[in-house]
Amino acid sequence: MGILIVDDSPDQQAILRTILGKAGHQDILSAESAEAAFPLLGMNGQAPSAPIDLILMDVLMQEMDGVEACRRIKACAHLRDIPIIMVTAKSDHSDLQAAFAAGAIDFITKPVNSIELLARASSALALKKEMDCRKAREMELQRSNEELQKALREVKVLRGLIPICASCKKIRNDGGFWQQLEEYIGEHSEAEFSHGICKPCVKKLYPGVYQE
Repeated sequence: MGILIVDDSPDQQAILRTILGKAGHQDILSAESAEAAFPLLGMNGQAPSAPIDLILMDVLMQEMDGVEACRRIKACAHLRDIPIIMVTAKSDHSDLQAAFAAGAIDFITKPVNSIELLARASSALALKKEMDCRKAREMELQRSNEELQKALREVKVLRGLIPICASCKKIRNDGGFWQQLEEYIGEHSEAEFSHGICKPCVKKLYPGVYQE
């Protein structure tokens, strides 16, 4: 699973890469600023460079700090499910509260402890994997529901060429037998019939009864 490190310190990037790499994480990207990270995530209409499943975000960076970067990432619909762990040398509660309000799910303090980093990263990646599985199930369910609705719309709909007698108006069914029109339509659609007699038929069938 892909991990993106956003930190303006090359040394800090190297430390995080080393710890993660020794633990078996191979798909690791780095960015020296929030502005450099955004294209890697596919923001501003750009294609993402690689799938990202976790972001390790430094809090204190020049130009744009990690809290604001987190807020902008979470504003993108296709990035909202990516967990963001803040990496900070500050433990001020107001800063952490701002980070969580911006969408971060966890934090680790500098200097980074390898056991803590790996534990929190593992937990975040497990969460992302579960969210991806849930979304896949929801999409499959939605697709199945759409197919079902389409099938229901199409069922009982008459299509194609229907052989009908030009004289008695009976319809030849799939078995080659001739059926009354209303019987055939009733079997192949949702239509229901109420029977009556139109005026032309009344005049034809009961000439002595019909009055002009």
